[in-house]
Amino acid sequence: MGFALAPTSARLPLPVDVGESLVDYLRHGRCSSWCARLFIRVRAPHHELTKEGIGDVVRWACARAGLPKVGAPRLRHTAATAMLRAGVHLPEVGQVLRHRSLSTTAIYAKVDEKQLRSLARPWPGGGA
Repeated sequence: MGFALAPTSARLPLPVDVGESLVDYLRHGRCSSWCARLFIRVRAPHHELTKEGIGDVVRWACARAGLPKVGAPRLRHTAATAMLRAGVHLPEVGQVLRHRSLSTTAIYAKVDEKQLRSLARPWPGGGA
């Protein structure tokens, strides 16, 4: 089975509620800015939202919700785990996460115990 590199631009399904939230953000929530990026900082200067800024948003949301602080990678892990449990195959999970190698995505296979059990071979000689 081959695995292609993740494209620089990919089209993925967009749930209706997410699309509606994006429209609301663009109409009412996005500050005026010279920046052409979709997501920008809420506080001035209103430039593009960086990787570090996304991590800050996740940590602040956790604090507001009274949850332990986690980083943005935890969200990726949670999404991958949910997709696998829903029956999505590893190459598709890798495409959504934009992994360049299936071996990177395979890290998430360990969380799917049911699927792993189906791959286990009996112990030689019938012993447990």
